[in-house]
Amino acid sequence: MPGGYRLVSYAGAQRKPQAGVLIDGLVVSAENVLGQPGVSVIDILRMWDDAHPRLAQAARSSGTEGIPVADVKMLAPILYPGALFCAGANYWDHLQEMAEIAKRTTGKEVSLTKPAEPWFFMKTTAGSIVGDGAPVRLPRFSKQVDWEAELGAVIARPTRNISESDALNAVAGYLIVHDLSARDLMKRDGSPFIYDWLGQKCFDDGAPMGPWFTPATHVPDLNNLTIKLWVNGVLKQDSNTGRMVHSIAEQIAYLSRHVTLQPGDVIATGTPAGVGMPRGEFLKVGDEVKIEIEGLGTLTNRMVDDA
Repeated sequence: MPGGYRLVSYAGAQRKPQAGVLIDGLVVSAENVLGQPGVSVIDILRMWDDAHPRLAQAARSSGTEGIPVADVKMLAPILYPGALFCAGANYWDHLQEMAEIAKRTTGKEVSLTKPAEPWFFMKTTAGSIVGDGAPVRLPRFSKQVDWEAELGAVIARPTRNISESDALNAVAGYLIVHDLSARDLMKRDGSPFIYDWLGQKCFDDGAPMGPWFTPATHVPDLNNLTIKLWVNGVLKQDSNTGRMVHSIAEQIAYLSRHVTLQPGDVIATGTPAGVGMPRGEFLKVGDEVKIEIEGLGTLTNRMVDDA
């Protein structure tokens, strides 16, 4: 892992969630570094402008003592975001493959020109977010659960009506989000609304997140990160954040016009081409999904029966 620090949540004493600072492969208690008993990652994000310099200084100090990361049971980094916003059809290659699906389900052509504004839906947080290595229960009500690798942007401070040019200043850092989707619940017959966003997007374990939080200062080229996803070792998604339709800055500016973004809110910024639905491939019990985004680590989860 490159220099600097990362933030993690892990199972501490009595398996209680505890915030940690990952430095050179060692997990150090965040409450010891910051001198604040019981501090969580969401607490750190709420005081980001004060905490980040102190954590960066700790990472530069020599003689760090901690627990090897391999010996720690990792949890999702942020327990839990107040909101999880998800951008839809926000990579040009994915827009093409989903346009073909939309045409089959609605009979209408979908424009492949850049929309004036990004498009979002939301996912549940505490019921759906799990961490790296956690088993993911496939919901009994779906036989077509699909994979979607996404870059997640984490908000640093209350943000309202921010300009696109200033929008990235609102970001504390980034992590990997897996936006699992029940494709057979996309369309609800007999409904005037056609698409069922809660049904297809909100279910237990439906938003794995991790493996850790990487500060924005440690992500040198946000618009040129490779993003890859494997199912059982077979590469399915292989793209680059430079292929987004609407940039992360555009997404933040848009959302901030509608609602004040809060520290710890996560914006999943879209998935590239390579999802299973266009080729009729879906996840089954025993499948292992691995997502890697350049500089942000690897998020791995195995699918299990919902029992």
